[in-house]
Amino acid sequence: MLSHKLPKTYQAEKIEDKIYQKWEKSGKFNPDNLNLPPQSPNFTMVLPPPNITDKLHMGHASMLAIEDLIIRFHRMRGYRTLWVPGTDHAAIATQNVVEKKLLQEKGLTRHDLGREKFLQEVWSFLNKTQKTILHQTRKMGASLDWSREAFTLDKQRQKAVAQMFVDMYQEGIIYQGERLVNWCPRCHSTLADDEIEYKPQKTFLYTFRYWKNFPIPIATTRPETKLGDIAVAVHPQDKRYKKYIGKIYKGNFCGNFLEIKIIADKKIDKNFGTGAVGVTPAHSTIDWELGEKHKLEIKKVINEKGEIHSFYKKFKHLSSQEARKKIIEELEQKGLLEKKEEIENNLSLCYRCGTSIEPLPSKQWFVSVDKPLKKLGGKSLKEKSIEMVQKNKIQFIPSRFRKRYFYWMENLHDWCISRQIWFGHRIPVWYHRKNKNKIYVNIHPPKDIQNWKQDPDVLDTWFSSGMWTFSTLGWPENFKNGKKLNDLKYFHPTQMLETGYEILTLWVSRMIMMSLFALQEIPFEKVYLHGMILDENGKKMSKSKGNGIDPLDMIKKYNTDAVRLSLLIGNTPGNDIRLSEDKIASFRNFTNKLWNIIKFSLLLINNDTEKIKKIDTTYYQLTLSDQWIIYEFKNLIQEVTKLLKIYNFSLAGEKLYNFTKHSLADWYLEIAKIERNKNVKKIILKNIEEDLLKLWHPFIPFITEYLWEIQKKKKLLMISNWPKNNKYDFLNKNNFLYSSLTFNKKNIYSKKEVEKNFNLIKEIIVNIRRIRKENNIPLGKKIDVFIQANIQDKKIISQETKIIKNLFTYVKEIKFIQKQPQNVKTIKQPITGKIILYVAIENALNTKEEIKRIEKELQSLIKFKNILNTKLANKDFIKKAPATIVKKEKEKLQEVTKKIKELKLYQKKLIQ
Repeated sequence: MLSHKLPKTYQAEKIEDKIYQKWEKSGKFNPDNLNLPPQSPNFTMVLPPPNITDKLHMGHASMLAIEDLIIRFHRMRGYRTLWVPGTDHAAIATQNVVEKKLLQEKGLTRHDLGREKFLQEVWSFLNKTQKTILHQTRKMGASLDWSREAFTLDKQRQKAVAQMFVDMYQEGIIYQGERLVNWCPRCHSTLADDEIEYKPQKTFLYTFRYWKNFPIPIATTRPETKLGDIAVAVHPQDKRYKKYIGKIYKGNFCGNFLEIKIIADKKIDKNFGTGAVGVTPAHSTIDWELGEKHKLEIKKVINEKGEIHSFYKKFKHLSSQEARKKIIEELEQKGLLEKKEEIENNLSLCYRCGTSIEPLPSKQWFVSVDKPLKKLGGKSLKEKSIEMVQKNKIQFIPSRFRKRYFYWMENLHDWCISRQIWFGHRIPVWYHRKNKNKIYVNIHPPKDIQNWKQDPDVLDTWFSSGMWTFSTLGWPENFKNGKKLNDLKYFHPTQMLETGYEILTLWVSRMIMMSLFALQEIPFEKVYLHGMILDENGKKMSKSKGNGIDPLDMIKKYNTDAVRLSLLIGNTPGNDIRLSEDKIASFRNFTNKLWNIIKFSLLLINNDTEKIKKIDTTYYQLTLSDQWIIYEFKNLIQEVTKLLKIYNFSLAGEKLYNFTKHSLADWYLEIAKIERNKNVKKIILKNIEEDLLKLWHPFIPFITEYLWEIQKKKKLLMISNWPKNNKYDFLNKNNFLYSSLTFNKKNIYSKKEVEKNFNLIKEIIVNIRRIRKENNIPLGKKIDVFIQANIQDKKIISQETKIIKNLFTYVKEIKFIQKQPQNVKTIKQPITGKIILYVAIENALNTKEEIKRIEKELQSLIKFKNILNTKLANKDFIKKAPATIVKKEKEKLQEVTKKIKELKLYQKKLIQ
């Protein structure tokens, strides 16, 4: 297809879906179809399975763009590349969404329907949302191996999860016991420590005594839990309370009998409150630990509904807040409240529904993280997981997240894995109906099922997703007698996990533990952690704020490649990135620029009508610009490859962008229109445009694949070989890009010389253009240029006068001089080294008219500056206006001040 048949601009809406269908139909997303040599290295990643409760957001789009870039880069470099797709059932989140939907549309609760009918509603909902998400994933260009698609709750994963539970139970790693858990009164389920969100709040710290003759005042933010106090803890070295340690006091607290023991513990902060803390083991993690250490009784105050238990008659069925208010009133009436002061602390919230968390004792299933395991060399899951990172078996990108990982793992408690909901992996445990102490744990139900009742709870979603790297590769079927088979053998451990830093503890740490238990090996070698996508003001995107950007809307309005580039360039590992529609639009403009660059290149390559009657060696001589672009491109290949290898995607993209837009388009292609050696240009551009499409492909796969396709290439760009910069080593040899073509070696320079010489020409051209612009010289007005230079520089400039005069400088004559011209009004500009440029401006413009124009512009700018100064001097504006607006106004003031200064200098020159 010839370039002149291409549309003027890139029409993504007509191309993208067809390109993706072509990729998928080719089967090349599947590494088994890549026809690679047996010794080819593997590169495997699993897609962090998105929750299928809602459509994809910009965070998902960022993840897909980064991961697809990594995958396409490795595929083109000859790796046996596998990217495993899948989605997550997201148990609590999905159940919450369906429950809300049922209530809004039918006025029903899950209990009205019953477990079986409710689960039918859930699956009906998921069948729709899953299709939507998979469609959106394809729209982002994700080159996933769809033949290996998985779902965290499909039959294969159900079997694997049940087997893992049974194996861990038999090893004594999974156990059932009553411990303090994080309870969500809204979801009616437990939550893991890292599923809690914290919201800063202002609250009150109350200082009071249980009864009048109680010797120690205590301070608390939750007086309602004091109904269950069993002790008061003080620091053993606190002189104020030493004499009370070990004593027991009995009395009446708000109509409730308490027996309080004074205990000593070094964990108590002497400086917080009164230095004395009422201990309620049933409703505080710290108090639970104190209770275990000092063997204290557990008295429950708050139930699963978040209400006071019925045996506290005065407060029964009241919410925590209601009970707190009533207790404070009673303490005030009795003169027991000594102080009430406002403080700031963090409120614990359910990460799914935002309800306040209640720490409650509950009988649940747990994974022991501290139990030594023979299969792990006598180390616990926690210890082995820490060791793998300490020994760099697993590396974090960026490395600073090692510290966060170690902190989390070293302070990790046993993991509560049971959830009191209906949707999810049912716990493979049955209880005997008659003998309550008899339980049955197996992947299959007991044969006499009528005598057994299955545990109603389901497993924590992170339990199943923690198995994602190996359950998707066929575990347990592909793991027999301690040996890996088939996909598990070829592709595990995976080479990389790419995910958001916010789930380092939620998911990454658990994947490491689960893989170590199941396979005694790490799940991945590297973990790349991306940041959050923020709006243009640095705020987190959310539906409630209305500041989110829908990736599909942006794809439709601009194109997928523009969306991908906006998420890749400027995005560095571990850091949040700001995104605006303007940024996406700018990269849409760039894709159009690339379209036109390739279009022009193909026009020159395919439609060269210049007739050459006799070929001589001088015709094939490489010009300075030819040598420069070849060296530049050779260096580009080397730098981009190196940066992508170390996962510095943003800088790699920036280098590609600058080369494409500036080095290639603004300089070489414009010079190619002027210089005469068209056949050499054709060969250079043919090679560069092909390899440039390859370099860009992992970033912007759709437009590059299409531009590749129209050239009728034999195979897809997606599976073409990655460029090698030694292909461009011909400048150091006696051949050109094609061995059959020779050229005159005269004026062939070293890389250093080429850079120096070409930069000299560039600087001359840029300064001439700048002087024309600053002096408002009309483009149609030709000017003379005088250059003072040494013999060597004069030689280079002389050879390139045609370029200097014709590259939008509108120069009439270039004259070499020994000293500054005396009879011509010029503007002097020193250039690199000892070169001095003189641009003649006499008669180039109407000085009187120009002075009038400048005076008018200065008046307008000074007026605008005064308005800005007045606004910024207004204290109310500074105080009330958003910081971003104030910042923009200050930037405007700086710009206008700079412009006024420049115009005044120019005005001075004209008057002289």
